[in-house]
Amino acid sequence: MRQTERPGLRRWTRDEYERLIDHGFLDEDDPVELLDGLLVVKEPQHSPHRTAIILTAKTLEQAFGAGWFVQTQSPIALDRRSAPEPDVCVVRGSPRDYTAEHPTRPALIVEVALAGLRLARGRKAVVYARAGIADYWIVNLVDGVLEVYREPARPGPALRRWSYAAVETLSAGATITPLARRAAVIRVDDLLP
Repeated sequence: MRQTERPGLRRWTRDEYERLIDHGFLDEDDPVELLDGLLVVKEPQHSPHRTAIILTAKTLEQAFGAGWFVQTQSPIALDRRSAPEPDVCVVRGSPRDYTAEHPTRPALIVEVALAGLRLARGRKAVVYARAGIADYWIVNLVDGVLEVYREPARPGPALRRWSYAAVETLSAGATITPLARRAAVIRVDDLLP
């Protein structure tokens, strides 16, 4: 019996991904994002997911205030092979600062996860750690908690891939302070639907 050849994996660059959109092969509203060169299907927008995104964005807008911009489900340019569209992202400045290029250095990224919890903890965490994102949160709708990922750690003898050295799970009733806004205190309850 002849063994079938396994198909190769095609990794895309950010430039190639953007050309796919420019030439109409993908629409910018298609539910995909570029993670580590792979086109990954985004999590469906069910009601609890969408509600958590809105609550999180409003809470972070209040916590960060002037001089910061909170964007939802919009691309960021992390490296040559990644243009994720985090559910919520906090960057310095205002929307007009990003008319020519997507933000590249977010102060905080938040993913809201239900069906996509494994992806948020896995491939997305790897991409964000490799990009040096110091503050990455997952609003975990499965367990009703906030997972906080800090201290990006590069691969080495003890680590097989990029990850976060500090991971903390906060339940309803707890509070969290964003690394980039030490004066702000955010209640986990304010992020959960």
